[in-house]
Amino acid sequence: MKSLQTKKTHALGAALFAAAMALPFSNAAFAEAAPERGIVAFKYLNYEDSQPGEDRMGVNAYTVSAMVPIAGKWSISTSYTYDSVTGASPLYHSFIEPDMLSGASPIREQRYAGDLSVTRYFSKGSVTAGSSYSEENDYISRGYSLQGSLSTEDKNTTFTLGGSYTTDTIDANKEDWEDAGRTEDKRTVSGTIGVTQILTKQDIVQVNLGYSKGRGYFNDPYKFADFRPDRRESKTVMTRWNHHFDGPDGTSRLSYRFYTDTFGIRAHTFGLEYVQQLGNGLTVIPSARFSSQTAADFYRPTPFGFPPPGLFSVDQRLSAFGALTLGIKVEKRIAKDWLVDLKYENYEQRAGWCMTGGGDHGLAPFSATFIQFGLSREI
Repeated sequence: MKSLQTKKTHALGAALFAAAMALPFSNAAFAEAAPERGIVAFKYLNYEDSQPGEDRMGVNAYTVSAMVPIAGKWSISTSYTYDSVTGASPLYHSFIEPDMLSGASPIREQRYAGDLSVTRYFSKGSVTAGSSYSEENDYISRGYSLQGSLSTEDKNTTFTLGGSYTTDTIDANKEDWEDAGRTEDKRTVSGTIGVTQILTKQDIVQVNLGYSKGRGYFNDPYKFADFRPDRRESKTVMTRWNHHFDGPDGTSRLSYRFYTDTFGIRAHTFGLEYVQQLGNGLTVIPSARFSSQTAADFYRPTPFGFPPPGLFSVDQRLSAFGALTLGIKVEKRIAKDWLVDLKYENYEQRAGWCMTGGGDHGLAPFSATFIQFGLSREI
């Protein structure tokens, strides 16, 4: 097999796209009443990852979004994202020993993505319908979603129900891949149900249950000998608790998420944020997040030799590991209608941090940094 000339990062692109798209949609779906004013916003994200002695991938992403209220009962939200990916990533594995590091394939690609959603507000709830589209040279994703909320008479309890359908088309252009020129597809149906409860003047709790079922092409064609099931089902449980401290005028945000899927992965994620108002329109938000997952049933810790028949993958994202993310965000209202924010996060991943043990200790430590700048204005 010859060395590959390109290596794609669909999972990273999907994560960035989801982060950029989720916030406007969530705000619209959980709003108690129709907004009186619109918002325009700009976000810039820089991402860099590395392993010892190896600088890997870099991403620069730009997002422009807007929300406009209509007739006191409707709102329209839209956003557009452009990102560019450069650098290199291991072809099949990464080892601590320098002389055993796998070859890296150069990356240089661009992606364009956008979404549009419409929300109708009622006296005790709202309904939001949305669509999204993302395209790069060998990957197209289309998504459609519908989500509604309903509150009780006293507004203390809100129920939410939503669903989405996503279809992806993969057109691998890897010249040396045995399936080069083939077009594959993947279709995923997801649903979520949740309840938000106001407990006291200082406390709000939320529980969300999610289910996703996908069929089609889940392999990574740019990985060595990557053969995954053509079906994947996942279940999630997300809990949140926000508590406001009257004295310092600060709010803590605690969260826990459990994830399980038919690949055999079990994951736990614990999150903590603290929002502190400092006066003069300044807000500081430190955060910490720890996650741990088990390995997929078909993950193998070495790429050497011929792969066995059946399911097989050496993708380190399917291995057992633990990860810690520390971050801080600063927001500043610079005028009556303007808000600027700056966020920094550092991500560290280690096989030995897996809570249940069994991590692949042949993998080198993995690190990543996120820097995000935002500017928004009410209109």
